[in-house]
Amino acid sequence: MINYWLEGLKIAIQPNNLILMLIGTIGGIIVGALPGVTSSMGIILLLPFTYYLDPKSALLMLAGMYAGSMFSGSISAILLGVPGTPSAAATLIDGYPLGRQGKGGKAIQTALYASTAGGILSGMVLVFLAPELARFALKFSPVDYFALSIFGLTIIASVSGRYLIKGIIAGIFGLFISTVGVENIRGSTRFTFGIPALTAGFELLPVLIGVFAIAEILLELEQREKEYKIQHTLTSSFLSGEEFKSILIPIIVGAVIGVFIGVIPGTGGTIATYLAYNELRRWSKNKEKFGKGALEGVAVVECANNAVTGGALVPTLALGVPGDVVTAVMLGAMVLIGVRPGPLLFQARPDLIYSFFAGWFIIQFIMLGTGFISSITAPYILKIPKKILMPIILVFAIIGSFAIRNSLYDVSVAMIFGLIGYFMRKHNFPQAPLVLGVILGPMAETNLNRALILSGNDWSILIRSPISLILLILSALSIIFAVISFRRESR
Repeated sequence: MINYWLEGLKIAIQPNNLILMLIGTIGGIIVGALPGVTSSMGIILLLPFTYYLDPKSALLMLAGMYAGSMFSGSISAILLGVPGTPSAAATLIDGYPLGRQGKGGKAIQTALYASTAGGILSGMVLVFLAPELARFALKFSPVDYFALSIFGLTIIASVSGRYLIKGIIAGIFGLFISTVGVENIRGSTRFTFGIPALTAGFELLPVLIGVFAIAEILLELEQREKEYKIQHTLTSSFLSGEEFKSILIPIIVGAVIGVFIGVIPGTGGTIATYLAYNELRRWSKNKEKFGKGALEGVAVVECANNAVTGGALVPTLALGVPGDVVTAVMLGAMVLIGVRPGPLLFQARPDLIYSFFAGWFIIQFIMLGTGFISSITAPYILKIPKKILMPIILVFAIIGSFAIRNSLYDVSVAMIFGLIGYFMRKHNFPQAPLVLGVILGPMAETNLNRALILSGNDWSILIRSPISLILLILSALSIIFAVISFRRESR
């Protein structure tokens, strides 16, 4: 074992591999920070450049892209109110208020430290517990996935704050949106109203771009007479010792939840970030700070986001089963460069596996260095006049929407949801519940249908599975706790 580690480390620290990891990480940071350009899109764009590389070098470069892009989605979320990646949507809850307060540098550094910690801790899990966690993840049946999605939907009550009723309405609207298009069990169309384009449904990313980016642009245009400059200085980018201590527990919470969600195939960073944020806020003594600019909120979300990366690679490498959308693209990329993930990979290619393990930890420190530079320089973006900055954001939003499927339909979706997001912001409807409904709706519906088909429409299957029963009990407790908290806040 030690010999494998030494050989893997020797491969990872070769100068050409270090350069490739640096290029991949910097490319990932740039890709993730651009609104609408996802981690999976960055990996696809990088793939042609890896064809002629050694598989070990290519895999390290792709890992750099993966890790860097998962962190940098927070940069645009904090500074511009636009999540660079879907999993950065939860970062916006506390990150954007911090950016508006002139603490964008501190928020980005918090995201950076938390992301690095999440990547390192999940890497340790990947190295030492991959086979065992992969076997546990395979025990999840359709009914367990349904119960998990119900538990995720209970977060709506927590993230809505004092606007509970409006949050529930937004969540129901998100669930309705997720049903538009072709139903994926029987293939029937729903709520298309005879419009052929609606059979494609609504992709998550155009919805996010519309609700956050386009809506923010419309609000800024409306308030152009009130334009003000956010003060940013170099010293305001650094965390104090007290602030650093305050994010340690959120980092631990985010790492545990991120790894757990990551190893379950088909979940992903977005679910993990909202779950982690919800649980930290639920047990925090300073609930009133969340949503107004809490560094703890940024830390728990970003740690969970990057802890998912290592967790999602567990079933990907050990079983050849992708943990989320990004690792599904990674899986395809591995096959194209000559790597066949699965149980035999650890015996057949120990040199590749252990060089990847060693490189994964090196990438986290490369990301720490390059991200530190971005935390100092990126906040100066806010000094650009809004009459210049807003059109640039709009261009990236349109390009990002179009690039998903090379379709003007997705651009139209982003514009329509921009108007919806603008209305929600004007009338104090929380945006996070809508996003949760869009994400978790298909997961809940599909897995409920599969569970009922397998059980012959026997609804008792929901409580016969121990995992499902535990998750449903936790869902009920989560709702009760949220209602009690809401009544206390109302008083």
